[in-house]
Amino acid sequence: MTRCGTVVLAGRPNVGKSTLLNALVGEHLAIVSPKPQSTRLPVGGLLTKDDTQYIFTDSPGLLEPEYQLHEAMRAAALRAIDDSEVIAYLHPLSEYPAPPLASVAGLARTPRAPVVTVYTKADLAAAHPDTLAVSGTTGAGLDAMLAALRERLPEGPFHYNPDELATQPMRFFAAEFVREAAFEQLQEELPYSVACEIDEFREGAEPVYIRAVLYVERDSQKGIVIGEGGRTIKALGAAARAKIEALLGQRVFLDLHVKVLPKWRRDEPSLKRLGYATS
Repeated sequence: MTRCGTVVLAGRPNVGKSTLLNALVGEHLAIVSPKPQSTRLPVGGLLTKDDTQYIFTDSPGLLEPEYQLHEAMRAAALRAIDDSEVIAYLHPLSEYPAPPLASVAGLARTPRAPVVTVYTKADLAAAHPDTLAVSGTTGAGLDAMLAALRERLPEGPFHYNPDELATQPMRFFAAEFVREAAFEQLQEELPYSVACEIDEFREGAEPVYIRAVLYVERDSQKGIVIGEGGRTIKALGAAARAKIEALLGQRVFLDLHVKVLPKWRRDEPSLKRLGYATS
């Protein structure tokens, strides 16, 4: 009998959830940045191995909200925990032992799904006996992690074609890769004020045509994102286009624009418009 089920990668910000998801599925799906809180929406990745299909969810980090966007991110993380059939609770090995997930997530009760504690960044810390430790960078420990998760997955048919890698459309990943490029190209806190919306996505065209809008909160931020003579927005667009092309396997024309959406991180209608549901 085959096994199939949802596994959420849960934990505090910057514990290596996105790096681990990418390592597990063998494809760059989730934003990776040294800066914490880059994941705002759950990212679904698929791994079908022999008789088991793992439906992974890279969830936003469990943080203490400071404004409405944080509230939406936390709500999305808690929904992913509640909806999953197995919880892979990630915690850096260098900060062993991990506190209980319930206290980190602020849960009133223990999650209904079984919790597997997985220590991350094993390449950066000394080993501890009787712990499940992995490295998304080197791949160490991934087989042991998959075996532990498989034991807890329910028996049942696969939900997706074994060749599929993601549960979300390319439109979603195009927006995410533009944001990832913003984290790489822009300095200090500015990437946290950047959101991306895909206005048009013509996948049948050659090259694939994508019109995307970068939203910032102030006019001064718009000038920084565009840069002198458009230098910054060109570099950002080139980096994002390369990421999208790598996943699509096709040439892409990325038509990138910058607009101001005042205080969007603290405005509920703006958050809903951008796909960040607060409840």
